[in-house]
Amino acid sequence: MSRRRSSGSARPRVLVIVQNLPVPFDRRVWLECQSLTGAGYDVTVVCPQGHGTGAAQVVDGVRILAYRPYAPGGGALGFITEYAYSFLATARLALRARRSGAFRVVQACNPPDIFWPLAWALRVLDGTRFVFDHHDLCPELFESRFPTGRRAFLRGLLFLERMTFRTADRITSTNESYAAIATSRGGKPPERVTVVRTGPDPEKLRRREAEPELRRGHDHLVAYLGVMGPQDGVDVALQAADIVVNRLGRTDIGFCLMGGGDCWADLVAERNRLGLEDHVEMPGRVPDDFVVSVFSTAEVGLSPDPLNPLNDVSTMNKTMEYMSFGLPVVAFDLHETRVSAQDAARYVQPGDVEAYARAIVELVDDPATRAEMGRYGRERVETQLAWEHQRGGYLAVFDDLSGRTRSASAGPARSARSTAAGRPRVGSGA
Repeated sequence: MSRRRSSGSARPRVLVIVQNLPVPFDRRVWLECQSLTGAGYDVTVVCPQGHGTGAAQVVDGVRILAYRPYAPGGGALGFITEYAYSFLATARLALRARRSGAFRVVQACNPPDIFWPLAWALRVLDGTRFVFDHHDLCPELFESRFPTGRRAFLRGLLFLERMTFRTADRITSTNESYAAIATSRGGKPPERVTVVRTGPDPEKLRRREAEPELRRGHDHLVAYLGVMGPQDGVDVALQAADIVVNRLGRTDIGFCLMGGGDCWADLVAERNRLGLEDHVEMPGRVPDDFVVSVFSTAEVGLSPDPLNPLNDVSTMNKTMEYMSFGLPVVAFDLHETRVSAQDAARYVQPGDVEAYARAIVELVDDPATRAEMGRYGRERVETQLAWEHQRGGYLAVFDDLSGRTRSASAGPARSARSTAAGRPRVGSGA
């Protein structure tokens, strides 16, 4: 095995690979990159290019190499084409970045689970160690998006997931449910799996003065932030808005649904078909400052993710961001949503859209309960969920793989073994 010397820099080089979102738009990955650079690592990110960003840039000390995104759509075959393109584009940029010196550690974030061959090649060439940052369950994602899809595709995804787990030196999972899958289905020893939650930054994500004009003439504002794909439930949020406005006659309540995705155009058309243009704003992807303004003005945050094999065991970033702004949450009763939000959310039986709509109205009409739930959520973020409580465990993984001595202030690492006793059963629901 050859070993390519890194450049003269004393800082260990880290390569971070992301395909699902551009950086720094991907909030979890950006927090990770900032933590690594703050701890003295030299970080390079390879990701798809975002709107208004260049092919190569340095942001807050992080070098970002981006390729033009390509998403043909058209079902499972479209995803195969997209991922093949992304793999080749990523490999080209990663090898270009390697010319400046070997990477000590490479981190690949999913979905998809396709970058283990590149990690394996870097290991052979340079002895690079591999961290798999476990964001999603790709087999469950496929089942949720294509419930009648071909089983051959599902078997292929399980193979890719198994090879990713097998190739990885360490796993960082977003919650205990994912950690359980890494140790059971992935066969990883618990001591090689670390739970690193996607905690918000409460200093940056905090309420400021409301901007009444964002209500667009309404007395109240309800907000959503997130991806708009088939499994994200934004169609449910529109159905709930239709009930609130057109059936219950609550024209005093406005909605702002922020984010983009595969279904955005269809959802806008559905909004217009329901006659909700004056009551539901759908601006697409928006700058962070706009998000802060909306969350500082809104009174309720929406987590309409429906019950499916993926959502029940996934941690929803938007839920914790609502909590950081002191917003009470309306959510379907999913296992990991309840683990994250606890008493900061009003839970509704999965699939009951009318109950979801009525829960929104009840919270809008009950400012005392909203305030109590908001205080609880904000305190939970500050004392338990914030990124500062996750950073130490995350950095410990890289310090261990790169042979660095971890400072005492970095905080304890939480392995899957240390959390196994209290880990809920995967898919157990509420």
